Amino acid sequence: MHRVSRLAMRSLAAFLLLSWTVPQAAEVAFGGQAPEFTLKSLKDKNLALREFRGQVVMINFWATWCGPCRQEMPALNVLYEKYRRDGFVLFGINIDADSGNAAQMASKLKVTYPILFDTEKKTSVLYQVSAMPTTVLIDRSGKIRYVQKGYLTGYEDKYQTQIRKLLEE
Repeated sequence: MHRVSRLAMRSLAAFLLLSWTVPQAAEVAFGGQAPEFTLKSLKDKNLALREFRGQVVMINFWATWCGPCRQEMPALNVLYEKYRRDGFVLFGINIDADSGNAAQMASKLKVTYPILFDTEKKTSVLYQVSAMPTTVLIDRSGKIRYVQKGYLTGYEDKYQTQIRKLLEE
């Protein structure tokens, strides 16, 4: 009977753990509300996602050690410059522990969109980032509409189609 009690306790603990983690996973589901965050920006001020409700928001998680990230950033910059006057916002969220390296890389690549720092990786955990880069597109109502893990040349064409669609809604 003592053994049954331990098994029952383990089952209960597993159930409670799953009950706690499933709602978090649902937060980043397609069509689900984008998790809120506030992060320090390269310009030394904090930016909060909620401040950009009503705009189409792209979040691009990246790291300095990521080759595809370096390749993608100039293409993202072109999209940002093309659509920012139409209600499009792009945040490059760097996950490195040292924000100085990220700032140097963004400067070298002449990135003009806001760079934010997730040095403690709390936001990347909220968004369940499991690949570099990871790109999330959020509609005007704050819902996640597209998620892309990784980058290959040409993805920017897909992003442009998605951005246009969301801007037209």
